[in-house]
Amino acid sequence: MDIRTAVPNRHRRSLWHKIILNWQLYLFLLPAFAYVVLFQIAPLYGLQIAFRDYRIAFGISGSKWVGLKHFNNFFNSFYFTRLFVNTFALNFLGLFFYSIVPVLLAITLNSIINERAKRIIQTIIYIPHFISSVVLAGVIYIFFSPENGIVNKFIVLFGGKSIHFMLKAECFRPLYIGSTLWQNAGWDSILYIAALTSIDVSLYEAATIDGATRLQKVRYIELPAVVPIFTMMLILSCGRLLGSDTEKILLLQTAGNSEVSDVFGTYIYKFGIEKSQFSYTTAIGLVLNSISFVMILIVNSITKRMNGTQLF
Repeated sequence: MDIRTAVPNRHRRSLWHKIILNWQLYLFLLPAFAYVVLFQIAPLYGLQIAFRDYRIAFGISGSKWVGLKHFNNFFNSFYFTRLFVNTFALNFLGLFFYSIVPVLLAITLNSIINERAKRIIQTIIYIPHFISSVVLAGVIYIFFSPENGIVNKFIVLFGGKSIHFMLKAECFRPLYIGSTLWQNAGWDSILYIAALTSIDVSLYEAATIDGATRLQKVRYIELPAVVPIFTMMLILSCGRLLGSDTEKILLLQTAGNSEVSDVFGTYIYKFGIEKSQFSYTTAIGLVLNSISFVMILIVNSITKRMNGTQLF
């Protein structure tokens, strides 16, 4: 007997019939679908200007096709090595601290018994996340000012000489990473706090009965609970090793620290926005995004083999 004849018609509804029956649910998906189509898929058409000598007057399709010209110019550029080293060094150093500190912060908060104190501390460490880059850069300039900055006030108080931090190349990375960590570490710890609060209380009770110390509870109970989330966040972060907070870097960049603060983001901004070299900077963006995608695949494959955790 044909199975299609054995199944009632009401169980063999078409896709469109199911959509009509559940139109309310699909209506909720419509804004997200429209966002993806308009801002993620449709702009892909413009990627072809990386292979054209784009002129606004001629449009995308009317501009001259130049192939890999802009890619060759980028790889042969005098600034390529400098940009790659600065971008990778800044983000690799940041990756270490941005990944470890939120976990340590979450574990520390989880060990606080007083719920009122815990909520107050959480509120305090979440607030910096909502400070804009412009305001944060202004705070940095004020705090590290060579004349009236509080940091230099303490240096002079203890017999040292005032330092112009913003003009010293060696100070840029610590300032950038430290301020970013202060701004986002508390917010990034939310996922880990959620994972820790989902741990069965009986595990702690059993560990206490067995005489486990606080550090042993952290090692054998809490760390295994946050490893999957830590791995996923690490995979996503590795995809941003060649990216950066361009707005913040531009705000903190000076003539004195430009040799270490010049990254791909600032380079694209200066050539793409200020000099209107749209094809050239699109080619750079395409290269960086392709490398980031490959890095995500590699790290995802490594973590899958190491602990079985994967993003996809």
